[in-house]
Amino acid sequence: MRPINIALIGLGTVGCGVYQTLHIHQQRLEKLVGAPINISTIIIEHPDKHQKIAAKTNVTTDVNTVLNNPEIDVVFEAIVGKEPAFSLLRKCIQAKKHVITSNKEMFATHGDELKNLASRYNVRIGYDATTAGGIPIIQTIQQLLKANQIQYVQAILNGTTNFILSAMREKNITFSSALDEAQNWGYAESNPENDIDGFDAFYKLMILSDLIFEKQPDIEHVTRVGIRNTTEESIQALQTEGKRLKHIAKIGHDAAGNLTASVELEAVSKEHPLYAVEGVNNAIHIKGDIVGDLTFTGPGAGSFPTASAMIEDFCILFKKERAPIAIG
Repeated sequence: MRPINIALIGLGTVGCGVYQTLHIHQQRLEKLVGAPINISTIIIEHPDKHQKIAAKTNVTTDVNTVLNNPEIDVVFEAIVGKEPAFSLLRKCIQAKKHVITSNKEMFATHGDELKNLASRYNVRIGYDATTAGGIPIIQTIQQLLKANQIQYVQAILNGTTNFILSAMREKNITFSSALDEAQNWGYAESNPENDIDGFDAFYKLMILSDLIFEKQPDIEHVTRVGIRNTTEESIQALQTEGKRLKHIAKIGHDAAGNLTASVELEAVSKEHPLYAVEGVNNAIHIKGDIVGDLTFTGPGAGSFPTASAMIEDFCILFKKERAPIAIG
């Protein structure tokens, strides 16, 4: 039986998670997709830094080895930033490769273009890993909430900021100390601006907006406030009132019918659906016009939670191809 040949772009935190997951769970995954799985090519900037890759895998800096190889079926993209990710994925789609991405900044900006391009070239694009790490929110909305019109979303979409706010409250420490702790645990980058200033949560919210409302709000209707000015005194004051400070992303329509969005700090009481979401966890609370309120909670970042979302996309993609079912 012909194997499913995989190319992997990037071997950082997420890329390593994908590589390890495909090897550790290879037998189970092959049973799910009904074919052998082979990681045939890895595209990385510095191949000499990765000595523990299987000898049969082609490790290179040249993306043309993927584009010009008709045997490669799917490309996992696990790098950061809009470029070169967007250009690489566009070329992969044009070469008729399925693509699976975890790149939230790129997809928030170019997702519609890539989805349209994939439709034109009759390939599929998986992007569940761009939003909320291991929580399968994209597939849930696409496949399991077809009859519902989602009216609004409020969510904790960044595990780093949630960890910092939780640590500040639980340990009564400063923002700087909590950030240092997040970096020591590997939850925050050496340059944490994207997380603590709300950009990461904003990108994820825009991806959800495209999916749910088929458009993004005008920038003047988006509020984005980070957490870097939060003090331990303000958090402890809220604690005495039985409230917790959360960094919450919201999207929905205002009274005038405008699609509005925000990423900002909010003091929430015990009755709030996001009150108990702690540490690096993410949560997404949605309201459907039929089902009502639903809340999804789980690990929002890290190597294996994000890899999990990419692998789930892979399994759905190839189960559909080999045993057609109505998955959207």
